[in-house]
Amino acid sequence: MFLAHAPDAAGSPSGETPEVLPDLIAALLDGERPVAREEALAQLRRQLGRIQGKVQRAFEAHELSGLAAARWLAALTDGLVGAIHGYTMAVVPPGPGDAKTEPPFALIATGGYGRGVLAPYSDIDLLFLSDAPLGPQGRRAVEFLLYLLWDLGLKVGHATRTVDECIEDAKGDVTIQTALIDARWIAGERPVFERFDAAFAAFRKQSGLAAFLAAKRAERAARHARYGESPFLVEPHVKEGRGGLRDLQTLYWLARHAFGVQRMPELVGPASPGGGLLTPQEARAIRRAWNFLWTVRFHLHYVTGRAEERLTFDLQPVVGARMGYTRHGVQDGVERFMKHLFLTARDVVRLTRLLEPALERAALGPPAVLPAGDAALAQAGVALADGKVLIAPDRNVAEDPAVMLRLVRAARDRGLEIHPLAHRALVRNARYAVKLRDDKAANALFIDILSGRDSARWMRTLNEVGFLSRFIPEWARIVGLMQFDTYHVFTVEEHTIEAIGVLGQLERGELAEVAPVASELVGQVQSRRALYVAVLLHDIAKGRGGDHSELGAEIALDLCPRFGLTPEETETVSWLVLNHLLVSQTAFKRDIDDPKTILDIAETVQSPERLRLLLVLTVADMRAVGPKVWNGWKATLLRELYWRVAEVLAGGLSVPERDTRVARARAAAAAMLSDRPKEEVDHFLALGYPGYWLSFDPETHARHAHMIHEAESEGAPLTVRTRVIEARAVTEVTVYCADHPGLFSKIAGALAVAGASIVDARIHTMTNGMALDTFWVQDAAGGVFDAPHRLARLAVLIEQSLSGRLRLDAEIGKLRREPARLRAVQIPPRVVIDNHASNSHTVIEVNGRDRPGLLHDVTAAISEQGLQIGSAHITTYGVRAVDVFYVKDVFGLKVENERKLATLRKALVAALGGAEAPSAEEAALRAV
Repeated sequence: MFLAHAPDAAGSPSGETPEVLPDLIAALLDGERPVAREEALAQLRRQLGRIQGKVQRAFEAHELSGLAAARWLAALTDGLVGAIHGYTMAVVPPGPGDAKTEPPFALIATGGYGRGVLAPYSDIDLLFLSDAPLGPQGRRAVEFLLYLLWDLGLKVGHATRTVDECIEDAKGDVTIQTALIDARWIAGERPVFERFDAAFAAFRKQSGLAAFLAAKRAERAARHARYGESPFLVEPHVKEGRGGLRDLQTLYWLARHAFGVQRMPELVGPASPGGGLLTPQEARAIRRAWNFLWTVRFHLHYVTGRAEERLTFDLQPVVGARMGYTRHGVQDGVERFMKHLFLTARDVVRLTRLLEPALERAALGPPAVLPAGDAALAQAGVALADGKVLIAPDRNVAEDPAVMLRLVRAARDRGLEIHPLAHRALVRNARYAVKLRDDKAANALFIDILSGRDSARWMRTLNEVGFLSRFIPEWARIVGLMQFDTYHVFTVEEHTIEAIGVLGQLERGELAEVAPVASELVGQVQSRRALYVAVLLHDIAKGRGGDHSELGAEIALDLCPRFGLTPEETETVSWLVLNHLLVSQTAFKRDIDDPKTILDIAETVQSPERLRLLLVLTVADMRAVGPKVWNGWKATLLRELYWRVAEVLAGGLSVPERDTRVARARAAAAAMLSDRPKEEVDHFLALGYPGYWLSFDPETHARHAHMIHEAESEGAPLTVRTRVIEARAVTEVTVYCADHPGLFSKIAGALAVAGASIVDARIHTMTNGMALDTFWVQDAAGGVFDAPHRLARLAVLIEQSLSGRLRLDAEIGKLRREPARLRAVQIPPRVVIDNHASNSHTVIEVNGRDRPGLLHDVTAAISEQGLQIGSAHITTYGVRAVDVFYVKDVFGLKVENERKLATLRKALVAALGGAEAPSAEEAALRAV
C-alpha cells in the first residue's frame, strides 16, 4: 500500500511535518489479518478525533495560521484515508482469478482537498481512478471504503472513473475539469495516476486556456450575483463572495491550467512561466490574503461547529476577539477586524485584475494594439485593443500619471470598456496618483469624471484599483470602514459610491416614481459640481471620533480648492456636508406640523438652492444605505417637509398667528361639511381644541366629523376606522373612544400584537372628553398594512385591549424576536429631552433596541409619569428604534421641573431595558 502527504504540508511555524500515527495501519491489520470492522471503526474514530483535536488545539493556541492549519488537516487526513485504503484492500482481497482481470485503481484527492488544504467541516472529495472499468472486487472495495468514511461522520464527495472517462468528462463539464486540476495521489496504484496526469496535461495544452477562462469568468459572475457583487458587504461570505477564497482559487486554477504551476511564487521572476507575471511583493500579497482568509474560515468553522462561511453580525465580534483584535482609539476591535477583512477582499479584487489578464495574454499571446482612431485619443495616451481602451505602449505612467484619469475619461466618452491589461496597469501604477494631488489639470479631470455620465461606475473602478486612496488621502481612512450595526449594508466608501450612483439615477429620471420631487429638483440645481463633491465627501470623516458632519465640513474646506472649485462652491460643499443629516433627522424625528420645526430648518437653510441641494443629497444618501431603508412613508415625510420649508423661503407662507390658522382650518372643514345639517356641523366645530385643527387637512376633518356623528348616533363606546393610503405606503388607523390614562400605550400594544408597525401618530382629546387618536402604520417589511383579514383583526385586538380582555404583556411576549445573529449589535439606551424644539411641547427622544412591544412599554412609562402625548414619530434604523414624543403635563404645559425630568428619564431608560449610554455615544445616533 502506498501513502502520500499533501504538498507543502509543513504546518507549524518551525516547518515540522505534521505527525501521522505510524501504528495505525499496523493496528488495523494486526499482523497479516485485518481486525474486525467494528474494532477498526473504533480505532479510526479515535484517530480522527486525535487529528481534529491536534489541529484545533494548535490553531487556537496561535501556533498555526489558518493556511498552515488547513495544510496540517489535509496531510493528517491523508494518513487516515490512506490507512483506510490499506485496511480495505486487506478486507476485500481479489477473488480467485480476479488478480489478472481486475484493474488496479488509485485513490485520488480532488477539489480543495486535492490542493492540500482542508477546513474543519469541509467535504472530502475523492476519485477512484483506474485504467479500465472496475470489476466486482474493485466495486466492493470502493463501497467498503466509502461506508467506513461515512460511518466516521465525514462528508465525502466521490466519483469512480477511468482515465479516458476523466478526460472525456472534463471536455464537457468545466466543474469536473476544475476539480481534476487539483487532483493529487493519496494511495493505491501511482502509475495509474501518473498516466492520468500526463493525459490531463496534454488535454489542457490541446484545449487551451480561452474556453476554460471564459467558463470560469461566467461562473464567477454568477457566484458574485448570488453572494454579493461588492467585496464590501457588512456580512460577507468569506468563501464565495467577491474578494473571497474562491476568487483566489480561481486565479490558482487559471495559473495551473495555463502553466502547470503548483504555487503562485512560481510566477515570479523572468525565468518563470510567462516571463514574470508577478512581482515578489504581489506574490506575498496573495500569500497574505490566502492566509488571512483561511484563518477567518477556520475560526468560523470552530465557533459554529459547522461549515459556516458567512461572517454574520453575531460571529464578527467572536472571530475578531479570537484573532486578537481589541479596541484602539475610537475603533472597536470588531470594526478593526472587519476593516482588515475588507482591505484583504479589496486586495483580492486588485490581484485578480492584475494577474488574470497577464495569465490570459501569456497563454494566448499579446493583443493586437491599434493606434487610437483619432488625434484626441492619441494625444491622451490611449490606444485600443480588442475593442477596449488601454494605455498606449509608449506612455510611461510614472512620468505621466494623469494618463490613468485620461484613460477612464476616454472609456466613458467613447462608451468603451477598460481593457483587462489596462486594469493591470492601473493597479500597478495607482501609487503614482500621489503626484496628481496638486495638479490643476488632473483635479479638473477628476471632477469631470465624478460629475459626468455613469460616474459611480468609474469611481468604483478608481477605488478598486487603489487610485482614490492615493489621490485623496482622506479617502484611504474610510476604505473598508464598517459601522457595526444592522442599518448600513455597505462599508463607508462603498456606500458613498452607491450614493453617487443614486444621484446619477435621479438625473436620468430613473427614480421619478419613488422620489418624484428629488428627481424634479436635481435638474433645477445651479451648483451641480458642488452637489457631486458633497456626496463624495459627506461621510469622509467617519471613524475619526466626534461629529463626522463637522469634521467632514472642515475637510471639504481643504479639499475643494484643490479640486478647482470656486470659493462659493467650496462654501456650499462644506455647508452641505455639515448639514447632510438635517432634513432626514427633522422629517423623521420632529413634528413637521409644528410651525417652529419649519421655521427652525428654514433659518438654517436660508436659500431655496440650498434646500434643493439638501433634499437631493438626503435622498441619495438614504437610498444608498440599503434596499430596505427607503419606503413610501419616509418619502412622503421628506416631500412634505421640503414643500413647507420651500414656502417659507419663497415668502409665500409667513406662518400667521395661531388663532388665524385655526380659524382658517375650521372654515375649511365647515366648507367640506356644507351638505350636513348646521347643528351637526356646529357641534363638530366645537369639539376640537386648536391643536386638533392644525394637525389635519380639511378632508380628514370631514371624515372625522362623519365618524364622530355615527359613533354618537349609535352610542358606540369605541369606533375604529382604517384607511389604506397607497401613495404614502401606510395605513391610517383612527380610534375614537373615551379618553383615559394609558390609552396610547394600550392601542400601541394591540397594534404590535396585530403585526402593525407604527410610524407616526397624532393624539387628541376633544372637548367632550373623548379621544380621537390617529396612527399611521406599516407591516413589518415597511409596506402597506392592507390585508382585509389583518385589518379586521386589528380592530378586534384594539377593542380587546381597551376592554382589558387582551393580556398585552403575554401576547407581546409570544411575538417573534429578532434573529440571533443580530443580537451581537449593541444598542445602548439613550433618552434626550428637549424643551427648545417646540414652543408648546416638551420633546422626548428615546433610542434603544427595537423589539415587539417597545412602543407599548415606552408610552406606558410616559403615561405613568402623568404626561399627555400630543404626537409620536417612530423611526427604525436596523435594530435601533428612535421614537420621538411631543408631551405636556396635566396642566397642558411643558415639563420643565428638573426633578420631574430626572424621574421621567429614569422611567424611560427602565422601559428601554438597560442602563443609559454615556453622552459620548451621542454620535452613534447618526443614522445615515
